[in-house]
Order: sequence, then C-alpha cells, then structure tokens
Amino acid sequence: MADDRKVPSSAGANAVDAFVKQVGSLPASRTPGSRGRLLFAMDATASREPTWDHACTIQGEMFVAADALGGLDVRLAFYRGFDDFKVSRWTSDGRELARLMSAVRCLAGRTQIGKMLRYAAEQRRESRIDAVVFVGDSCEEDVDAVGHEAGQLGLLGLPVFVFQEGDDRTASRLFPQIAKLTRGAYCKFDRSSPDQLKRLLGAVAAYAAGGRSALLKYGRDQGGAAALLTNQMK
Repeated sequence: MADDRKVPSSAGANAVDAFVKQVGSLPASRTPGSRGRLLFAMDATASREPTWDHACTIQGEMFVAADALGGLDVRLAFYRGFDDFKVSRWTSDGRELARLMSAVRCLAGRTQIGKMLRYAAEQRRESRIDAVVFVGDSCEEDVDAVGHEAGQLGLLGLPVFVFQEGDDRTASRLFPQIAKLTRGAYCKFDRSSPDQLKRLLGAVAAYAAGGRSALLKYGRDQGGAAALLTNQMK
C-alpha cells in the first residue's frame, strides 16, 4: 500500500517541508471571510497515555497560526474505553482547548477511527467543519471499513491530516491511506520533535483558517525550512 503522500519519518526540516507542501497543494477549504472550523480528533486509549500530556502542550500553535487569519474554531473529539466517543463544544481559545484536553484520562479499549470519520462526515454535510486533525498510534478495526469511511470524506471534500505516533504496522499502512483518500496529508512524529509538530499543526490551522495563500504566509513568517517551502511553491 505504497503512498506518495507519505512524509519521511525524519523529524527534521525535510519532513516539515514535505508535509506543508502537501497542505499547500490542496484547494481552498472554506468560503473567504468566514472563520475556519477544525475537528481535533485524538486516540485516548491506554497506549496513548504516556504521551497524552505532551500532545496537550503542542496544540496551542494552531491558534497562534490562525489568529492573524480571522481565527479558528476547534472542537475536540476523542475515543477511549468501551465504545466511549466524546466531542467537546467549539472553542476559539487555545487555553480552553488545553484545559479540555488535560481533563481527559486515557482508558483501555479498542480504536474507533471509523466512528470518528463518520462523525466528521456528518459535520461536513452540515457545513460545520473545514478540516480534521487526527492523532493516533494504532488501528484495531477492519481497515477496509475504515478506508470506506475515509473515502466518503474525500467525496465530501473534507481533508484529514493524520499524525501517527509510533511504528504500529497496521497504522503505518492505513494512516497514509486515510490521508490519501481524503486528499489530506500524513506525518509521523515522536516526543523528540515537539517544535516540528507545533509547526505542522500551525500549517494545518493556517490552511483551515485561510486556505493556500494563508499557508504560504505562514511559511514566510516561520522562516527556515518553511520559508524554503514557500519559495518552492511560488
């Protein structure tokens, strides 16, 4: 299941550039002048517990990147335990999102990626979201069924930006396919690359809040590898 959208697993600048380049090639996600809306979906099963607090500290970059573009509304979704799938209220405050995430406790259970994708589709049909971020480390479901749900999002024009933690074999095969089917993007990360992950989340937020032109501005403002990417995309 080779996929040309896969970003190299390196946590260095090349991985960041490649990911942001994928985002920059996408069409506009919303109507100009409206606020971007992003579903931030996370696996909160027991395997994620060691790095959950780490994830809580990096999401603020999304709001930093979006503030200058008219803002971004974010809704947290997570699954855990036995058939436990929860969704928060909308918030435009990074501190509020961090508070909501810090109140979550990881519980043992099977993944519910298919359910998460179906929920995203429902929200998209109601024109309530512009993009999805999904952070996870494994899949314990029928991969073809999950792929079908991802394909439905592709038909709806809703990109999913998939961040994989760890090296689970099934996830390594499926997660890039979710990104491909939804015309989103995929990247692996680990705890040793917090700055890169912050910038990746910032790139997604810039795209959700202002489309491709906003992403290019984000690259210019960030400098370094992101600035080099901007020059490549002109």
